[in-house]
Amino acid sequence: MTWAAQQKIILRFIQLGKPQQNAYIERYNRTVRYDGLGQHLFKSLDELQNYATRWQWFYNHERPNMALNGYTPMQHRQRTI
Repeated sequence: MTWAAQQKIILRFIQLGKPQQNAYIERYNRTVRYDGLGQHLFKSLDELQNYATRWQWFYNHERPNMALNGYTPMQHRQRTI
């Protein structure tokens, strides 16, 4: 929490055992863990950051999302503008 305070980030916690209070984030976190982070061992924070940046681009531009009728988030965004 010291890092967050140094970055002026306010942490707000959900009630213990109540992931439905933050369902969208919980779902995204699960996807990140299972599709990416859980399959690699990183040697440094820079390596992790590089991987996370590339994975986020893949998630938004190439990975179909069934909640968006099979469109990627960017395709969906383009359709709704």
